[in-house]
Amino acid sequence: METEKKYILDEAAAAVKLERMAYEIAEELGETTDKIILAGVRDNGVVMAHILARLIKEIGGLDAEIIELSLNKRHPGAVTLSPEPDFNDRVVIVVDDVVNSGKTSLYALKPFLNSHPRRIQLLTLVERTHKAFPVKADYVGVSLATTLQEHIYVEVNGDRVTGAYII
Repeated sequence: METEKKYILDEAAAAVKLERMAYEIAEELGETTDKIILAGVRDNGVVMAHILARLIKEIGGLDAEIIELSLNKRHPGAVTLSPEPDFNDRVVIVVDDVVNSGKTSLYALKPFLNSHPRRIQLLTLVERTHKAFPVKADYVGVSLATTLQEHIYVEVNGDRVTGAYII
């Protein structure tokens, strides 16, 4: 028996959330003259980073460099970046689709700690309110109180976020 998906965001609602977060970034970082770095957590975070880069350019004229951050979400350890630019004195925003326990987000910060970025921020489309690790996103599409048994998934299709649901 397949578990029923309860959609919390459809494609249009997800697009509105991403646009709102792009406005927040443009407002908060509008004085930044260097390209900001959007580090998308593979796979969905990279799709979101591309959408956000386009939006913050349109909204605030901010340029963004997109990098892909890869790690095992279930058992994080090693984190790889592609490409690996100079992070010194740069603004880095880690982009992930869902912050569940906070563990992935915490490990995703590791590669940036070897440099001296001006600022590191976290952006997520969906944040659960109960986390096992002390991580709070700076930019949040939607925040939900869920049970520990429920899981949240974000769907992407090509270069679009098509929805988010709970099981």
